[in-house]
Order: sequence, then C-alpha cells, then structure tokens
Amino acid sequence: MGRSRSGRIRTAEQDPADPGTAPTPAAGRTPATGRTHAQGPLLHPVASGTAELRPDRDRPRAWHLLLDGAPQSLVDLADPTHLGFTYQRRLGHLIDLAAPAGKPVTVLHLGGGALTLARYTATTRPRSRQQVAEIDTRLTELVRTELPLERSWQIRVRGADARAVLERAPEGAADLVIADVFSGARVPGHCATREFAELAARALAPTGRFAANITDGAGLPFARAQVATLRAVFPEVCLVADPAVLRGKRFGNLILAASHQPLPLDELGRRVATDPSHGRIEHGRSLADFTAGAVPATDATAVPSPAPPDGVFH
Repeated sequence: MGRSRSGRIRTAEQDPADPGTAPTPAAGRTPATGRTHAQGPLLHPVASGTAELRPDRDRPRAWHLLLDGAPQSLVDLADPTHLGFTYQRRLGHLIDLAAPAGKPVTVLHLGGGALTLARYTATTRPRSRQQVAEIDTRLTELVRTELPLERSWQIRVRGADARAVLERAPEGAADLVIADVFSGARVPGHCATREFAELAARALAPTGRFAANITDGAGLPFARAQVATLRAVFPEVCLVADPAVLRGKRFGNLILAASHQPLPLDELGRRVATDPSHGRIEHGRSLADFTAGAVPATDATAVPSPAPPDGVFH
C-alpha cells in the first residue's frame, strides 16, 4: 500500500474565531504545556517532508502545522475546541452530532497530523476512546513533543497505514470513523474505494457514521466518484462544501458523511449556516444528480485525488 498520512488543504483564509458556536472547554481543564510563541517557528524533517510549526498571529498559544509549505492543521493549546479551518469545523459539527452533548464516543481517526480533531473530541466529550492512524511516526513524535496531548485524554496513535488500521478495527465498535488521509496533497486511491468504505461500515456501530475530508477541483470528477462509492455502501449520504467548490470554480475541500441510519441534516444545516465560510449541503435527489453518472471506485480502478493547482496555498 502507498504511504498515507493526514493532510489538510486550505484554499481560503483561516476562519475568524466564532465563540458563539464553539463548544465550551471542559470545566477545570488545565491546558497542556508546549511550545510558546517566544520560541518562534520550528522547521523539522519528518518522513513525509519538512514540517513547520508557525505561530498563529491572533491566538497566543495556537500553532499552524505545515508540511512542505502546505497548511495541514491548526492547534490552539489553550483552547482545543477552536477549529480554525473550515473543513475542520464541518467535521467538528459531525463530532458534535454523533451523540448527546458531552457523552463519550469511540472514534477511529484515519490520518492524524497535529491531532486537532482528536483534541477537540477529547475536550468536548471527556472519556471518549480514540484511536488515530498516522503513518508518519516522526511527525507524531514532533507533535507530541511540541504540541503535547493532555494525559487524561484517551488517544492512542498508531504508526501505520490508515487502511491497514481500518482492516484490523474491531467490528461494530466505532461511533465515528473519520477519514482525513492524504499522501502529499492527494487522497491516496487505496483509501477511496468501495472496499475501503465497506471496511469503514464494518467498523461502525449500527448507529455510527463515517465522515471523510477530500479535495477536488474543476469538474469534480473525484468527488462525484466518491459520492457514488459511498452511495454503493451506505443508504444515507450527504456532502458539505462551499458553493464555489461545488460549482467547480475553485479547488477545495468537500466533506462527505454516510450512515446506515438517517443523518441529522436539519441540525447539521443549522450549524453549517453559522460558519464564517458559506456552505451548502447536498443530499437525496440533488446528491444523486451531482454524481452525473459517476461509478463507484474499486481497488482495481481507484486513482488518487487530483493534485492542487500551483499557487493554491498562497
């Protein structure tokens, strides 16, 4: 299998803080210590390239993780509930809606990066059990050293390929499987097939949900194929993206959610509407029309997502 790691594509400015919609950190929480802005940026070689930790100009304990110059994650050590990237906020909405507020959940994260979503889950849902697949062990070591996790969080990081971890996941145990798997700036083909989706469905509890962050550009051929792929496995599927991305006018992120049970579309729509960046949800007939005759990807036919255009990070 090809090397896979967590990747994040940011094609617009970072969202401003939105305290009115962000969950409140757990009462009495003591922020983890870690790198301070006074120490300045850090460049460090990792297996997947050169990692850079860059201080956030607006948040005194927040750090951007970049890999070979591409924005990957934003972590605020003082407030792990802050999700600065639009795609992370949308995945955060799905975490919020996975169970009643504050209830612990079991989550399998495929792709780790700076562990932003695992931190968010641990803070908003104390005592949650989380496993993260991140093949780049040198990146994980850097993150643990400079942006440490809190000792009370039940987060286990495994240095292995995302699909290999999914293949060994216990059957029916996860409330959420979140795929944010990138090799470089592309979703690897072996983590974007019907067989991969079937493995995710196997790992989920009966009421569990699968969510994925993907990227695409003009014509959206990869996104259309991914919708067709999930619809071949799950009866309920929706897509969330900026209108400009859905029209193929701009390269960017699209969030897919799938389940064997009805998705919380009304509440998800209300939460997406509060985001600083406008988003649209496609579901049902409109989502079927979106596929435009695309066929499910399989292990025999899969290709990675398209490379981002030159200059997309600038």
